[in-house]
Formats: sequence, structure tokens, C-alpha cells
Amino acid sequence: MADYKLLIGGNLVDGDMSMDVINPATGEPFCTVPRASVDQADAAIAAAKMAVPAWSALPWADRQAKLLELADAIAARKDELARTLTMEQGKPLAEAMGELAMTDGYLRHYATLELPDRVIQDDEAGYVGVKHRPLGVVVGIIAWNFPLLVACWKIGPAVLAGNAIVLKPAPTTPVCALILGEICRDVFPAGVVNIITDANDLGPHLTAHPDVAKVGFTGSTATGKRIAASGADTLKRVTLELGGNDPAIVLEDVDVRETAQAIFGNAFFNNGQVCLAVKRAYVHADIYDAMCGELARLAEAAVVDDGLQQGTQIGPIQNAMQFEKVKDFLATARADGTIVAGGEVMERAGYFIRPTIVRDVTDGDRIVDEEQFGPILPLIVFDDVEDVIARANASDYGLGGSVWSKDVARAADIASRIESGQVWVNQHIAIGPHIPMAGFKSSGLGVEQSVEGLAEYTQTQVVNIKR
Repeated sequence: MADYKLLIGGNLVDGDMSMDVINPATGEPFCTVPRASVDQADAAIAAAKMAVPAWSALPWADRQAKLLELADAIAARKDELARTLTMEQGKPLAEAMGELAMTDGYLRHYATLELPDRVIQDDEAGYVGVKHRPLGVVVGIIAWNFPLLVACWKIGPAVLAGNAIVLKPAPTTPVCALILGEICRDVFPAGVVNIITDANDLGPHLTAHPDVAKVGFTGSTATGKRIAASGADTLKRVTLELGGNDPAIVLEDVDVRETAQAIFGNAFFNNGQVCLAVKRAYVHADIYDAMCGELARLAEAAVVDDGLQQGTQIGPIQNAMQFEKVKDFLATARADGTIVAGGEVMERAGYFIRPTIVRDVTDGDRIVDEEQFGPILPLIVFDDVEDVIARANASDYGLGGSVWSKDVARAADIASRIESGQVWVNQHIAIGPHIPMAGFKSSGLGVEQSVEGLAEYTQTQVVNIKR
């Protein structure tokens, strides 16, 4: 069995405690990992603080080169990481390999980004320029749905901008992050990247710590609000990528079979455990029955199994707590609507639920109004475009949304009126490292990805000289 370690100040160290990690396909532990104490969290912050001056003084190109070195080192261990990712997160091995490929692409794109000084004025009267300075110590706190990709979403821009980072993975998916720590130990100077684990108990300490300048968080809206409040006393910078209840609006002119396949893939990718997944589909009355039938057919045909088994399309729910939440949503869906596919907990070990299609529900039903974050898709009928736009926007969330139609101009006009940070036409979850990611309303604060996201890891400084 692998001997996993925390990364603190360039050293791989044991935790002051330990904890088991559950394989969601079996419901049983598959390894034991170190668990950090408050003292070790403080040591990680102190190491990061000590590393900032020398790291931020390096030329920008040198830090870019380190990101490429990190990408190469991750690629060298991709088979090990993918298999580990499937065991701790549950996703099929093919999706795990996809997460490794995305991680590689994001890191290599970050390595192309720059934040050059900008000159506003340079004449006989004076000079005004804008610089981007590193913030100092960054804490990255990540969710359990994409534990390797999101870890590098935090590490990449944070260290490229000249900061040092303390990364804390989710307690149910710490293993890939600890392997990443082994890799980072050999890539970065001591203290630039630190990786510690917890049992959901160190977050408040990290986010309130006076030596932490910024918190980058990916996770639930409820936790994001607590993080924002925790950092308020020291006015920490925060980037919060939070929950979503993404609507898909399907107009009457679509090819039902083709669109159903796309909607299904974007609703049940990673077992629906994606903040940007289709969470509610509004389908025009003219094609509602046909779309319900086609989506039910796809759900019934899906292969649900251990992600390590060849041919698996959908794995288990990631953890026991989320499993119970999804089961509760199933009961709600059964009471409020008509389940036309799935709806069952599978009779086997692990946290398995068949992909579920629910029709005859509407706004105001819990299954429509709340984020399920699991393999359930409610289908809501509509016949008036103005009404469906209002219904799609009547949510506390605003992360993503999509419109589906053969009339691209009409769909684009509707899409422009959806209140979400990302809105797509005839596609969904179309993201990339060069595309800003942001949320409206309770779906987040700030921007991730792209040069705009990189700038969030810096302090803007104006240099104003009188001549």
C-alpha cells in the first residue's frame, strides 16, 4: 500500500492524525492517508509566507516554465493518477483519463498567460502605469467532483502570479492531491506549494488566518458564504465558484434524438456531480413527450458499474452523505412527478443509483428548484418563450445555462437573456482555460480561468509619477 504524505515547506511529512478513504464503488476503505492538525496547517501557511519573496522575484518566464514542468511530471504518472482518481472519486476510468487530459491542457495554457505592465499615460506631464503584484499566501479549497483538475485550477494561476499556496482537498478525495504533493515537491522550491488534508475541520482556521491573503474555493454555495464571512475581518480576496441549477431550454424545432443525446451527456457526466451540468430541462410542449421518451431510453440503456470495470458509463455517487441526499431527492421526485426511467437504488455494495428521468414536474417542486448534484434530471414542459425565460431566471443560482434550437439566431437571442455566467447555444459545459468562468447571484464571486482569472490572484497597483 502506498505511503501517502502531506507536503509542508518542501518536505513530505506524516500527519498528526490519519483517516481512511472510502471507495464509493464498494463503500469500504481502500487506503489510509495522513490528516493534518491545526499546528500543521499553521506550519504550511508559515512555509508559504516564507517562500513568497524569492518565488515572486523570479522572472515570469521562469514561473511559466515550472508550470510546464508540473504538467510533464503529472503526465508521467497519468496511469497511476487516473486509476487512483476512479477509486477515490468513482468516475469511470475513461472519464478519469479525460480529467488528466484536461488538467494537462489547463496547466499548459496557464503557462502561456502573462499580465504585463500597462501604461495609461507617458508624456511630458507624467507617467501612469498599472502593475499586477502577487498577493502573498493563497489558500485553495476544492470539492470532490474533480479533485485533480480543480487542484491545478488553483495551483496554476496562484503560483504563476508569484504567490505561494496551501491546498486543501475534500476529505473524501484526498489521494490524488497527496500524489500531486509528491510531484510538486520535486518541481517547486520549498513552500511554494503546500498540500494538507483534513476531515472538514481546518477550513475555518485556514480562511480566517491573518497571513492568508486570498482564498480560492470551489464547492457549495453554503460553504462559500461561510468562507466569505470568515475572511471578512481581514478583507481577504475571495474567488468563489459555487453551485448551479443550470437550465437547458429546448425549443420545438430540434432533432429530438440528437438533442436528447447531448442533453443526457451533459446532465449525467460525472454522474451529474458537476456544478455546470444540466440540472433542469425546459422542453417545448410540441416535443415534450418525445423528448421524455428518448431521454428515458438513454437512461435505461446506460451501464452503471464500478468505474474500473470496462464499459462503465456511470459510476457511483461519490460519498455516503451525497448518496443520502440524492435518495431524498428521489423520494421528492416520486411524490411530485412521474419517474419514467431509473429512480432506484441499486441492490449492491457502494453508492449506486440508476440515472433517473422525471417528468410532470414544474417550478416550485423541490426537484426543480434545488440543485440535485446527482443522477436525476427533471423535465418541465413549456409553450411560451417569454414565460420560460422568466422561469429559468427565477433561481438563486446563475452559473450556466443553454438554449437548443436549429434557429441559431433565435436561440442566441434567448441565451443573451439568461442570467448566468456561462450561457451556451446547442452545447453545454463548453469550458476551457482560455474562457472566463464566473457566476451570477449565489453561484459565485470573481472569475476563474483565462487571463481575467489570473488577474484575480494579484493586487493591482498604479504607479503615478509627476514630471
